Amino acid sequence: MRMRPTLSWTPTDDLPPGGTDPGPVADALGAGGVLVLSGAGISTESGIPDYRGEGGSLSRHSPMTYQDFTADAQARRRYWARSHLGWRTFGRARPNAGHRTVAAFGRHGLLSGVITQNVDGLHQAAGSEDVVELHGSLDRVVCLSCGAFSPRRELGRRLAEANADFAPVAAGLNPDGDADLTDEQVGDFRVMPCALCGGILKPDVVFFGEAVPPGRVEHCRRLVREAASLLVLGSSLTVMSGLRFVRQADQAGKPVLIVNQGPTRGDRHAATRIALPLGAALTTVADQLGIPVDN
Repeated sequence: MRMRPTLSWTPTDDLPPGGTDPGPVADALGAGGVLVLSGAGISTESGIPDYRGEGGSLSRHSPMTYQDFTADAQARRRYWARSHLGWRTFGRARPNAGHRTVAAFGRHGLLSGVITQNVDGLHQAAGSEDVVELHGSLDRVVCLSCGAFSPRRELGRRLAEANADFAPVAAGLNPDGDADLTDEQVGDFRVMPCALCGGILKPDVVFFGEAVPPGRVEHCRRLVREAASLLVLGSSLTVMSGLRFVRQADQAGKPVLIVNQGPTRGDRHAATRIALPLGAALTTVADQLGIPVDN
């Protein structure tokens, strides 16, 4: 099973545009048992860009693929140079109103779980518990040889010491935490090996073209089976990683509700489609339910 391919999807215009009334979301949450599936759109208000939204980085940036990373030392050099620079900004991002509201729903017992396609850790930083990180997390690093895990901050320290004069100005930041740099800016950036065995280090995230661990996928499928409804927040559902859970919920007769400013690949499976900024939409829902949200 291949995961996260770079693919082309053109929204169709055979469905009506999304509405602006978040009432159905409030109704679903009020009934409880809601499984949240979040995407990059929930983190844009924290300063982390989307791939496919307005101004999305796919228009200027090709995400790293697993095949390139594992086969090409220069590709790894480019990745770690860009990631090292981008992490300084990415790591400073803080949860926004959308993350905080999801956490508040969880504290009030309205959710059956949270699955996120994001690798930024912002749901957990906002207070959500037992979040399934479908694509992993950028704050961990794994060795492809010995399998050892280590904190990203530790690798960041080693990279900073080895590249003390590395301070280019990036053209932008991408959702996977790396910065836009030219090959000239990357230069002879030094990549650090595993401190234990000297093997290749990789962020503990699922690259495009890589398989999501089967156990993680099955865990998510079980969450869908146990949920009363599925609430999609800020995902275009362009790749199968999230779309398959929308299809599963729809096939099981569970309501699918989508809040996303643009069209999604799962719209035809949705009982409700809402085109509103996530922070504002979820804050309105919390107000309707009388649920306080931490600032």
